[in-house]
Amino acid sequence: MAFLSFITSRDHSLMRRVHNWPAPKWVRLWMLCASRAGDGWLWLSLIAIVYLAGGYRAAVTALLSATFSILLFLVLKRTASRKRPCEFEPHCWANLLPPDQFSFPSGHTMSAFAVAVSLGMYYPWSMAGLLFAAGSIGASRIVLGMHFLSDVVVGGVMGSALAYAVVGMVR
Repeated sequence: MAFLSFITSRDHSLMRRVHNWPAPKWVRLWMLCASRAGDGWLWLSLIAIVYLAGGYRAAVTALLSATFSILLFLVLKRTASRKRPCEFEPHCWANLLPPDQFSFPSGHTMSAFAVAVSLGMYYPWSMAGLLFAAGSIGASRIVLGMHFLSDVVVGGVMGSALAYAVVGMVR
């Protein structure tokens, strides 16, 4: 319990700093675009392109990773029932509405890492770009007040682990 309390206090401390930070316009635009890209259309489009280019196994693996990720985060969110940062303190410039009620873990981040790592394992030359996109999505969820840092870290780790597991099963 002491460790959980430690994480929660650090999450709330970072939340207060981020929510009161008047980010430069370029950061705002980057975070808004990254968050919207994490809504799923970017990853589904990328999976479709990989499939159409003949990367059937890579596309199926990424789709399976994303599907397992979505199922897992839906269960975990209902189980944890952690309130979102925007319920504790208003954000100074972001006014996005959360896609669902609960914060833990970050579904955007989990799905982003699940797809990015899956595709990156088939196309190693693309891993850095894919991880940059997934990391940007994760960062956007914190900066926009949708998630705590621990939500995003756990989402990224779980999404990556799911990807490795699915790639191991499919290969």
